[in-house]
Amino acid sequence: MKDNYDCLKLENQLCFPLYACSKEVVRKYKPFLDELDLTYTQYITMMALWDKKEINVKSLGSILFLDSGTLTPVLKKLESKGYIERHRASDDERNLTIRTTQKGMDLRKKAKNIPEKIGTCVNLSIEDAQKLYEILYKILENIEVEGL
Repeated sequence: MKDNYDCLKLENQLCFPLYACSKEVVRKYKPFLDELDLTYTQYITMMALWDKKEINVKSLGSILFLDSGTLTPVLKKLESKGYIERHRASDDERNLTIRTTQKGMDLRKKAKNIPEKIGTCVNLSIEDAQKLYEILYKILENIEVEGL
């Protein structure tokens, strides 16, 4: 028999398996990222920067789905490690640009095998992984568009 509170049962929540999977996958990254002295958030930031080379903080935050309050300490830490440089735009002091240093680009070589190592931890077929990727990005797009 269905009760009035079925909507509050954990097994009826889409958000819970998303949260639990995310947490567990990030936990699988930890030993590989420890070797590079990076947190997961620093790692995804560097992945975006390896791709873009130079980007303003607002655009980087949009790519990573991170607000400036979360991103600023990450960027300061990466700068202290010598992986990035932060520069204020000469035409607008409010606009902060991030640039990857040579040391930051060199780190990419050390990180190259991490996705393959993580792939073996998740144990999904290529087809299932692709479907999951598409569904997750559809959710992200809908949240961004609809402002959920």
